[in-house]
Amino acid sequence: MSFLSLTNVSAFYGSSQALFKVSLQVDEGEVVALMGRNGMGKSTTIKTICRMLPVAGGELMFNGKDLRGMPSHKVAQLGIGLVPEGRRCFMNLTVEENLIAAARPGHWDFARVADLFPRLEERRSQSASSLSGGEQQMLAIGRALMTNPKLLILDEATEGLAPIVRQEIWAAIATLKRETGMALLVVDKSLKELSGIADQAVILQRGETVWHGAMTELDGDVTNRYLGV
Repeated sequence: MSFLSLTNVSAFYGSSQALFKVSLQVDEGEVVALMGRNGMGKSTTIKTICRMLPVAGGELMFNGKDLRGMPSHKVAQLGIGLVPEGRRCFMNLTVEENLIAAARPGHWDFARVADLFPRLEERRSQSASSLSGGEQQMLAIGRALMTNPKLLILDEATEGLAPIVRQEIWAAIATLKRETGMALLVVDKSLKELSGIADQAVILQRGETVWHGAMTELDGDVTNRYLGV
């Protein structure tokens, strides 16, 4: 049984259907890339997994539990950590307060997050509003890690960042894969970087899964058809 499993999931925004037949699986310790052009349903799929959007049809399972009727905080307590698109740090709180606010017992604490992102140690007493965009993204990842998740979801974690900061984020994601064995679901457009860390890929088009397979099987024909401009 897959750790996270979506089977023919559908979802709506009001009367408008956004997801039609989304299917994907993430196994324990596996990194899965969720890909597709803008507006194809990637973030909507994440919201549905995290129960911020109702499931209208299909199956949604995590670690043997049916998520469909659960509120979002219960899903988080089961072990799904989210790094949301747009970071959404608590701007009036310090770096340390942001991290402590989300903390749950386990491997990840302030010291380990600071080892992963040393800048957060340097800025622990600064308010989140004073951080650069890249530092806020590091804080958002650290905050999700402080929940000690079994599955970490990163929604466009490198979007809009300077190249040097993007590389720091990708290096941290690679470290998580190499050293923790944590399952990761990564939404991003950076095919080169995803190719270096992802085991599997799922591509969405118009709210439907149109391709899935090993990252090594993702060839030029597929990328041109579903990911090209």
